[in-house]
Amino acid sequence: MDVRIQTVHFESDEKLLEFVRKKLEKLNTFHDRITKVDVFLKLDNVVHNLKDKIVELRVHVPKRDFFVKASSKSFEESFDNAFLSLINQLKRQKERQAA
Repeated sequence: MDVRIQTVHFESDEKLLEFVRKKLEKLNTFHDRITKVDVFLKLDNVVHNLKDKIVELRVHVPKRDFFVKASSKSFEESFDNAFLSLINQLKRQKERQAA
C-alpha cells in the first residue's frame, strides 16, 4: 500500500504525520487490495484567525476509488471522522461483493 501525504497551506510536524501513518496501517484489515492512499491535510479560512482543519482521504482499490472529506478544529479529529467514514464505505462495499 502506497501512502502519500500532502499538506496544503502549512508545514506539518512529524507527530501529525506519524499519527496519520499509524491509523492508515489499520486499513488493510478492512480491505486487502488497497493499492494507494492519498491524504490531503488542508487549512481553510486562512484569512481569518479561526482555521478549520480539513482532511481528505482517497483510497484506490482495483476498479474502485473511495473518497471522504471531514473538517473540524483539529487535524486529529478531522482525520478520525474521515477515517470512520472511509471504514463504513469499505465495509458496505465488501457486503455488496459478498451478496
